[in-house]
Amino acid sequence: MQNTLISPELINQAISENGIQNVGTASIREVKKLINDIEDKSKVKFIRMEMGIPGLPAVKIGVDAEIEALRNGIASLYPEVYGDDGLKNEIARFAKNFINIDVSPTSCLPTVGSMQGSFASFLTVSRAQKGKDTTLFIDPGFAVHKQQHRLLQIPFESFDVYSHRGDQLREKLESYLSKGNISSIFYSNPNNPSWICFTDDELRTIAELADKYNVIVMEDLAYLGMDFRVDIGTPGVPPYQATVAHYTDNYILFISSSKAFSYAGQRMGMMVISDKLFKTKFPDFTRFYKNTEFGQAMIYETIYPLSSGTAHSPQFGLRAILKACNEGRYNFVKETKIYAEKAHQLKRMFLENGFHIVYDQDLDKDIADGFYFTVGYKELSGNDLLHKLLYFGISAISLSITGSERQGIRVCVSLIPVEDFPELEKRLKSFNSGMSENHVGE
Repeated sequence: MQNTLISPELINQAISENGIQNVGTASIREVKKLINDIEDKSKVKFIRMEMGIPGLPAVKIGVDAEIEALRNGIASLYPEVYGDDGLKNEIARFAKNFINIDVSPTSCLPTVGSMQGSFASFLTVSRAQKGKDTTLFIDPGFAVHKQQHRLLQIPFESFDVYSHRGDQLREKLESYLSKGNISSIFYSNPNNPSWICFTDDELRTIAELADKYNVIVMEDLAYLGMDFRVDIGTPGVPPYQATVAHYTDNYILFISSSKAFSYAGQRMGMMVISDKLFKTKFPDFTRFYKNTEFGQAMIYETIYPLSSGTAHSPQFGLRAILKACNEGRYNFVKETKIYAEKAHQLKRMFLENGFHIVYDQDLDKDIADGFYFTVGYKELSGNDLLHKLLYFGISAISLSITGSERQGIRVCVSLIPVEDFPELEKRLKSFNSGMSENHVGE
C-alpha cells in the first residue's frame, strides 16, 4: 500500500511483539497497548477511537466531595460492603427521578464499576436455579462480558438482534428461552457498539418473556440518558430513561458513573436490584451459599469476597453528584450532549470518504447520534479494515469481538478532540485514496 502515514512493517512488527495473532480479534485493552507501542515507535499521534473513555473532565462536584471526605479521614475507614447509606439513598432517588422506578435504598448497591456489578451478577444468577445456568446475550455487546463468562466457566448463548427487531424479537427470544437452560438475559441500552435503542414495545416483550420463563433481565445502562432524541435530564419530569424495569420485577440494572459523569477513573458503578428480586429466596443457592435470599447472597457471599465493598471516597463523590442531579443543580444530559454533536460531524467525514454506517437504522429511523457508531468500508472485513487503518494512524475495534454478524469497526467519538477533526478528515481521505488505488472491493 502506498502513501501510508506509518510503515506497514512497523505496524506488523508491533502486532507481533504484542503477541497478537489478529488485530481484529484483540481485546480493547490489547489494542490500546498496541497503539501505545506504535505511537512510541513511530512518533505519530494516533486518532484514537478504540476505547470508550469519556472525553470530558470529571464532574467537579464529585471531585470536591471526595477531597473533603479524604481530608476528613475517610481513607482510614473500611467502607460498608453494602455501601454508604447516603449514597444508597441518592441512588434510589436518582432511579425514581430519571428512570421512574420505585426501589428501596437497600436494593441499591455501589460496585467497583459496572464491570464488578456484572461479574458479581453473572456469578450469583447462574447459581440461583439448578439447571438454569446459561446467559443469553442480545448482541452486539461489550466483549468483556463474555470474557467474564469464560473466566467463570458460565455458559452463554447469543444472537445479533439487528435482524430481529420489533415484532420479530419475541419469536427469536422464545426460541432460546423455551429450552429451559437460560438464567438471564443481558443487553445494553443504548447499545454498545451499534447505538440502537430498544423501544417500549421491545422492552415489554423482553419483560413478558422473562416473567414467563422465570429469567432475570440484566440491563446495562452505561449510557443512561445518551439517546439524545429523548431528553430525560429534568428530575421527576417525563420522559424517563427507557427500561425493562417498567414492565417486570425480574431485573438488575447496571448504572455507570464513567460516561454520564466522566468518573471513569474512580471505578464507581451502581447495581439496582428490584425489591422483589432482592428479597426472593432461591433454595438452590444452598449448593454454594449460606444465604438463600438473593440480595443477601449478592452482598455477603459474592461482593464481599470479591472486593470487601467499594472504595470509600468515590462513594462520597458519587453521592454528591447524584444529589446535585436529584435536586436539579446539575444536568448530566445537557453536559454530555456534545457527544451527539461530535458524532454528527464524524459520520459525515466517514461517509464522504467511502465508508458506510453498518448499523444504520433504529427500526424505522436513522441511528441516533451518540457515544458510538459503526462503519464499514466496501467489502473489507472488519478485521482487515482495522489493520489497514492503523497504517494511517487511526485506531478502533473490530465488530467481530462484539458478537456482531456484520463487518466493520466501532467508532468511539469521545476521545477525538474537535481540534483533531481536520487531521482525521485528512487521514480518512488518504486512506480512501490509497484503497481506491488498490481497487478494494472490486
